[in-house]
Amino acid sequence: MRNITSPFLLILACIACAVLLSACSPKYDWREVRGSDAPYVVLLPTKPATHTRSIDLDGIPVTMTMTASDVDGVTFAVGSAVLPDAAQATQALNAMKTGLLRNIRGTIRQEKASATGAVPTFIEIEAGGAESRLLLARFLAKENRIYQAVVIGKEKAVSREAAETFLGSFKLN
Repeated sequence: MRNITSPFLLILACIACAVLLSACSPKYDWREVRGSDAPYVVLLPTKPATHTRSIDLDGIPVTMTMTASDVDGVTFAVGSAVLPDAAQATQALNAMKTGLLRNIRGTIRQEKASATGAVPTFIEIEAGGAESRLLLARFLAKENRIYQAVVIGKEKAVSREAAETFLGSFKLN
């Protein structure tokens, strides 16, 4: 009986250890990610996926590349695109902001902007939307490139600390 019980106890102990180790795995496994087609670096909480598609930003056709990861229904994403003309940056950034607000049927709670000349180089918003959705976003322009860094999810699920880690880590190279 001892020979039968020992392998069973060993297997049971291994299963118990695996369950305990999986429970200890971090919810946020931050990793540095560099833009594959744009000069930026950001921390993302899980392994990201990247997708590219053509979009229209208020009459400006661009190809946007999105790199995103998800934790518990909260999405952390960076989008980037090249404009045909750097003078279109203001129009394009506002179109990105408007599109995101429309997607969540949201309204802006807070907004900050800074500009160098006529072009806003930085817009930050906090918006609330339908189904208690929260959107935290930063929009940037540099020369003819535009960027959006976005955290979106159910308001109760969005960790402000994780959002600030992500948004604060976003840097242009």
